[in-house]
Order: sequence, then C-alpha cells, then structure tokens
Amino acid sequence: MDNKTCLFWFRQDLRLSDNPGLSAASKYGTVIPVYILDNTAPKQFTLGGASKWWLHHSLSDLNNSLDKKLNRYHGNPDALLCEIIKKHKVSAVFWNTCYEPWQLKRDKKIKKTLDSLGVEGRTFNASLLWEPWEVLKKDGTPYKVFTPFYQRGCLNAPAPSAPLSKPRKLRLKKDPGSCALKALNLLPTQSWGKKLEAHWHVGEAAARKKLTLFLNKQLSGYTQNRDYPHQAGTSQLSPYLHFGEISPRQIWHATHLKAGAHRQESAGFLRQLAWREFSYYLLYHFPTLPIKNFQAKFDRFQWKHRARDLNAWQKGQTGIPLVDAGMRELWQTGYMHNRVRMVVASFLIKNLLIHWRRGEDWFWDCLVDADLANNSASWQWVAGSGADAAPFFRIFNPVRQGEKFDPDGEYTRRFVPELTPLPNKYLFKPWEAPEAVLAECGIVLGKTYPKPIVDLDASRKQALAIYRAAVR
Repeated sequence: MDNKTCLFWFRQDLRLSDNPGLSAASKYGTVIPVYILDNTAPKQFTLGGASKWWLHHSLSDLNNSLDKKLNRYHGNPDALLCEIIKKHKVSAVFWNTCYEPWQLKRDKKIKKTLDSLGVEGRTFNASLLWEPWEVLKKDGTPYKVFTPFYQRGCLNAPAPSAPLSKPRKLRLKKDPGSCALKALNLLPTQSWGKKLEAHWHVGEAAARKKLTLFLNKQLSGYTQNRDYPHQAGTSQLSPYLHFGEISPRQIWHATHLKAGAHRQESAGFLRQLAWREFSYYLLYHFPTLPIKNFQAKFDRFQWKHRARDLNAWQKGQTGIPLVDAGMRELWQTGYMHNRVRMVVASFLIKNLLIHWRRGEDWFWDCLVDADLANNSASWQWVAGSGADAAPFFRIFNPVRQGEKFDPDGEYTRRFVPELTPLPNKYLFKPWEAPEAVLAECGIVLGKTYPKPIVDLDASRKQALAIYRAAVR
C-alpha cells in the first residue's frame, strides 16, 4: 500500500464527505487529487457563466479542504490523465460517475485507455440515490412516468446506503505542473460576479449549513410555503447538489432523521429530491432529452422564434409583472423560485410560441444550479413534449399565478420596483389600471414600464390552435 499511488479525479463531487471514490482512493495509497476543466465537451454543453462563477469558488473551497493540494488542469482529460499517470507512476484512477451522455461515452473510452496502460480504473456512484439501470419495470424497460418510478421502483429498491464520513487520513501529493485557479478563467464580468456573491456562499461547509437551516427552520412549513416565492420556503440546495458539495444521500438520511412530527413535509421534500433522480434517470435512458422532443409529435409544432420577444423575456421586459420579476431574479441572483420558473417557461413556450430549447439555453447560462438533466426534463415537462409532462393545454396564467402565490406583491415589487406604488388590484395586470391610478403612481406604460408584448388570452388561444393542428 505504501508504494501505491492513486489519482482521484474530481468532477461534480466537490466535497470530502460521502465521496465514495475519494474514500476508496484514501485506502489505496497516496492520492493525487485532480480537477480537469474539460475542453472537449460538446459546445452546447460547455459551462454557462453562472456555473463557471460557482465552480471557481467551489474549487477554491475544495483546495482549502485539501490543504492547498488540489491539482487543476485545463484540456483533454484522456491526454492529461495519461500524462499524470506516467509522470507519477500512478497505478489506479478512481472517479465518481457523471451521467451526461457525452461524459459516459468519454469515460468508457478512458477506461479502455487505462486498461491498455495496465492501470486500474474504478468508478463509483456519488450523485444519485439509485443507479438508473437498477430501477426498471418488471419487463426490464425504464419507467416514463414519475409516480410509478418513485413508488414502485425507487421505494421498493434497497434504501440508499448511509453517507460515508470524510476520509480519516489523506496522503496527498501535489503536482508542480498543475495550474493556478485563475488560469482556468472561470470568473465572469466583475459586476455580475459581485451580484452573485451577495446571494450565495459556496462550498461543502456552506452546503451543510444550508441543509441544517432548512431542516431546522423551513421543513415544518414546507408543503404550504414552497409555492410562495416571497417566502424562504424551499431548500435552495440545487446548486450544491449539482456541483456535489453535498450528496443526495446526505440529504435523504438527514431528512429522515429530522422527520419526527413533520412526516408529511419530509415526504414532500424527499419527493422533490426524487424528481431530480427521475430527471437523471430519463437522461440516462433517453440521452437525446436535452436536444430532441421526447414526444415526436411536437416535431410538427410551428414555433415562431421572434428575436425581439425572446430578448424582452430574457431581460424581464415583457410587460407581464410576474414573468419580469422571475427573469430579473434570475439575472440578479443566478436563481429563480421553482413556481416562477414554471410560469416564465410556460409564457415563453405557449404565449410567445418560442421553442423550449431557447429557454433551456438561457437558463443554462444564467442559473447557478444549471444542470443538464433537471434543465432538460423540466423544460420539456412545461412544454408538454417530455416524459410524464404537463399536458400542453395547461398554460400558466401569470396574472392568476401572481395573485394566488404572491398575494401581497412582495416578490414582484422586489424585482420590478417601478410598479411598487401600484395597488395590489392592478399589480399583476397594470394594463387594466385606470389612467388616473397610473398617473398617481407615476407609471407610464410603454415608458416607465413596458406594455405587454403579447395579449395573454389571445396568445393562449393561438397556442392551443397550433397544438391541435400539430398533433392531429
């Protein structure tokens, strides 16, 4: 053991605790901890701006946890791993599985390379509760509907194993050839980075703190509060999960331990964690999910692709207050409340008739929790084109959604301050406010706040007509 060297390849598992690949490497011998910013990823799946910002700070935190011995590289993982193996006489390479199709394909090739070098290559599950190939229907085919996937598949499978502790002892080795963190060029413009810094603490300790806060303060009212964007009713653990600063097993077991009198709330929260699981399950079994309609009948849908409308949506200038509030929250914080995500997605797809992939691309660039599985499955769910999707005729009305879930307008006024003086009666539909009311509030539609770029009722009817024609 003393003479063995193992390279551990960090990817979307930027933590020390409950990291099965790292734990195995620590027992193998001396560990060379490596992170590679892959430049061979398909162009459409390269990291977005918000993800790069998060990754920069997460790698900094991980480096500190590893006594400043994290080795960073930028390039082709296959070539770089071979170079490090030969340089340091590495006899094993361990890593945790990533389930994006292009990563699975690349990893298969890397395993063949390791075999040819006589180097052991081992992979582990660090990011899912159940492996996608282990949860199948009785006939051996994958589930396409969430409820049976969860109730018949997951809950009848062996329970997720207990989380692993942080390795007791790590004998780490630093490679002089690794690059400085700033050489990865991950930070976006200073102004946007500063905005994100005001809303997030990044890293493993921050993830644990976020989970503890949620379980102690927010779990008790979760099922009631999670739909209201003005309340701190959700966990906001999604970016930490994506980058692997916390594992789903840690969340699963901590929630079970905390359930007690909050069984209903705990079950509801764990069901949301299982939705993430289902998204990865779909991505694994149907790898074209990010780029093609899951339901082929939507290939005939007549999208409009108006650049002016897309730009107004991206900037939060649609003239529809709840939609604009959500899009501005996204730009200012790198995040958006889940209910509002559904509203803005429905508006883009069904009121503006813009393809769901345009929205998927924008979220990919702007969300700190941008995740290929979640992003793809969720956009197709709203579009009606996905597996177990909401039917296309379910079109979110942003006026009613605002009145119901932001009843006092606290969330909308926070991100659309130019409408602050408007009475609640007109806040979500300022175009219906009498001229005298608008004048008293200092609001001039078309100048201080946009007029609606589309009529909600007419655009809804148009979308339904196009849908009926497409699926006949």
